Amino acid sequence: MGKSGFHCITFGCQMNVNDSQWVERALTRLGFEEKPLEEADVVLVNTCSVREKPEQKVYSTLGRVQRANPRAVVGVAGCVAQQLGEELMRRHPQVRLVAGSDGVSSIPDAFLRLLHEPKLRLSFLDFTDMFPDRDPCLEPGAEGPAQGGVTPVAYVNIMQGCDNFCAYCIVPYTRGPRKSRSTEAVLDECRAWVARGAGDITLLGQNVNVFGKDKSGDGTSFPELLRRVAAIPGLRRIRFVSAHPRDFSQETIDMFAELPQLCPRLHLPLQSGSDSMLKKMGRGYTMERYLAVVEGLRKARPDIALSTDLIVGFPSETEEEFEDTLKAIDSCGFMSSFSFCYSDRPGTRASAMPFKIPHEVQLERLERLQSLQNERAEAWLKSRVGLVTDVLLEAPSQRSGEGNNEWQGRDAWGDMVNVRMPEGRGRAGEFVDVKIEKALKHSLKASPVEESAQA
Repeated sequence: MGKSGFHCITFGCQMNVNDSQWVERALTRLGFEEKPLEEADVVLVNTCSVREKPEQKVYSTLGRVQRANPRAVVGVAGCVAQQLGEELMRRHPQVRLVAGSDGVSSIPDAFLRLLHEPKLRLSFLDFTDMFPDRDPCLEPGAEGPAQGGVTPVAYVNIMQGCDNFCAYCIVPYTRGPRKSRSTEAVLDECRAWVARGAGDITLLGQNVNVFGKDKSGDGTSFPELLRRVAAIPGLRRIRFVSAHPRDFSQETIDMFAELPQLCPRLHLPLQSGSDSMLKKMGRGYTMERYLAVVEGLRKARPDIALSTDLIVGFPSETEEEFEDTLKAIDSCGFMSSFSFCYSDRPGTRASAMPFKIPHEVQLERLERLQSLQNERAEAWLKSRVGLVTDVLLEAPSQRSGEGNNEWQGRDAWGDMVNVRMPEGRGRAGEFVDVKIEKALKHSLKASPVEESAQA
């Protein structure tokens, strides 16, 4: 008899992706193996409630799972699981496990129990007082997603939850109060990833700037954590997501000048360029404050590239307030943005606000914003042509094949770069000095520096 099989379906942010990947590693350690949906014994649907109509997406996915594999044990995790709880089991009898964000660590052992106890149903929905730490399940040399067991790019959770309660945001309700992970646990996991070949690590949290400032903190501030991670031998690059402009300290800004490992790329959510909208959203800062942070970052690291999040059509947003957001794209010099039409989330303050913007007006504004941002993104990529930089190779590109040894990787600014390597060259986790030769719509093309010099 073969090994039991698992299959994961993941929606949402990088923290969700990270959670699912941890579940996959933990199940593999327990003797499972990854299989197609139709063949899996257990299926995990890891959900997100940030985007529009999240419940419908989850129910649609559960229906697809039922049709493809009615015998599988199904678990639902993440934000929608936290919201709907055991209602998911009542509406979909195939669902026998629900787990909120603090219950993810219980999923692998729960699946084992459920396979052996056909009538059992389990739920893990309580928030914990401390960070729910877990063994990262990393062994150097173990088989990984990249060639030879090497994982070039890694993500490490440093905290969970949020206490901000922005008017539109459901995260504090679905991920619970802010909890910082212990510094040593973070460092141990980073070292384990480096031992597995990671040269680029992103530190994850809902608001990383306030790491260590809650009752789970151990006295280490976020800037100090950055210093200690940067000191790990063999680690070439550090990034972090997400940062909150209100809590962005001068010491954290200074890290971009002090630490060469800290990449010149930062995602700094703005949401709106209008002070009146920012106040209604409960963001806790003004455009003056935001621009001061941007100015400080550019002074510390003149080549820094900024991206952001923007909400269009928040309740009562006027045309003038929307135009303030368009102006912010230029004044802040964003090279990219994630932009969305506002939509209600149950239980948030904004859901009860009057003067909702008609959806057709939202869509028209979103189209104008994205058109402007696409111009800026295209200009950014074109400005990279001729640059000599290093790229961390992650995997062969989809175009790679006989006579075309092309690899994909990212530069320090986070741009996807397709590198045409000499035949027989290239490996996952390798840093290659390249010259950028061409800008595509969403990526760049390059050749190794020595090849460019010979051309």
